[in-house]
Amino acid sequence: MSIQKTTSSLKGCIIALAAFFLILFLPVADSLSSEGHRLMALTVACLILWVTEALPIPVTSILAIGGQALVGSATLRQASSNFISPVFFFVLAMFVFAAVVRETKLDSRFAQWLLSKSGTDTRKILLAFMIGTAVVSSVMSDVPACALWMALGLGILQQENLKPGSSNFGKVLMLGITIAAFIGGIATPAGSSINIMGLVMLADLGGGEVPFLKWMAIGIPMVVLLIPISWFVLLKFFPPEISNISENPGEKDPSKEPFSTGQKKVMVIFGTVIILWILSNWYPKALDVTMIALIGSVVFFLPGIGVSTWKEVSKGIGWDILLMIGAVSSIGLASRDTGLATWVVSSIFDGAGGISVLWLIIAISTFTVLIHFVVPIGPVVNAVMIPPIVALAIAIGQPPILLALPVIFTASCAFLLPLDAVALITYSKGYYRMTDMLWPGLVISVFWVIILTALMLVVVPWLGLVP
Repeated sequence: MSIQKTTSSLKGCIIALAAFFLILFLPVADSLSSEGHRLMALTVACLILWVTEALPIPVTSILAIGGQALVGSATLRQASSNFISPVFFFVLAMFVFAAVVRETKLDSRFAQWLLSKSGTDTRKILLAFMIGTAVVSSVMSDVPACALWMALGLGILQQENLKPGSSNFGKVLMLGITIAAFIGGIATPAGSSINIMGLVMLADLGGGEVPFLKWMAIGIPMVVLLIPISWFVLLKFFPPEISNISENPGEKDPSKEPFSTGQKKVMVIFGTVIILWILSNWYPKALDVTMIALIGSVVFFLPGIGVSTWKEVSKGIGWDILLMIGAVSSIGLASRDTGLATWVVSSIFDGAGGISVLWLIIAISTFTVLIHFVVPIGPVVNAVMIPPIVALAIAIGQPPILLALPVIFTASCAFLLPLDAVALITYSKGYYRMTDMLWPGLVISVFWVIILTALMLVVVPWLGLVP
């Protein structure tokens, strides 16, 4: 480890420790339990460690579980019980799906096919990349979707000899891939671990359940509207310096070759899983979304199917993400049990009962966008926001779904600065600076809030999700 990295980690640990003891020794608020007060100190310390990465993310996640027992905000049995949730297993299953799709090269096949339709016009290529990223991200984690299309994009930029930091086309292409990955991830509950985690937290906190198909009725219109808007905004901020590329990579399209046996098997299994997910809208008890994902992931390894091996698949499983999701879920439920969530609501949203639902949704969505400046990790945003918002809704007599869904959707709206793991994938290539994302990201975020608010007020009641 470099001296600079060691120094940065040490600073993060010192800040987290100082914040922990500062909060711990402050007077306990009259309306907050002592357990909730101690949990707040632990939560703030863990947030600082997660955001600064002063400790490895999995290590902080382990600390979040053991720390609850250490400070007396929950027993170890309670903390560990809250750690294991359906979200953990759903995300594990989706890592398996993503690994199998990559290994059989189905993702590359789709990408090359889409590029073959775009021609050599750089504006159309950008749109093709954004559509492709969004489609892949709608059924896979944002990270592999972004990584796949970035690799294809880098091939084009190197082909045209476009250097990092000096090419507007390189800048807009890398930004477009990142933003489209975030947007595409909200199309279906399976598009991001953030979605499933938020929905499970909402249900666990007594806020109600959102079926797979009804989520799609909100998510797909958002994606369909936001992708062209984002494409237009990015081109206005960073018009490409070249109008055409010399060679369309889609001309070397492997999708023109016959499907392999492995690809056919994966398509049949994945297609069946998606159909069952949709059918779960009518049969929620018999067709649990997580159960379907788990069984589908097992089918890949059955004798006679065997499209991959566990040794290969396990290489692509993000155990650090799984540990963080479990830890965040545990802290979120503990904040409910100790009264911390209710106290946060009464402190921040005091008087919100007199505000119209329209402005409440706008305020909550906007706050969730802005909180990414200090909490750039989607699952953590859910943990910080959902418990108090559900408590707020109950306190003021509003349906929790109406106020909590904007949080879950907007937890993926993380393109003001490249601080999220998805954005860091493209940012690391040097084609855009950190501030290059801010202004177009801000404009797109405004459209995100407007569109989401309209859907919350029009589509959610029509779907019967609120009385």
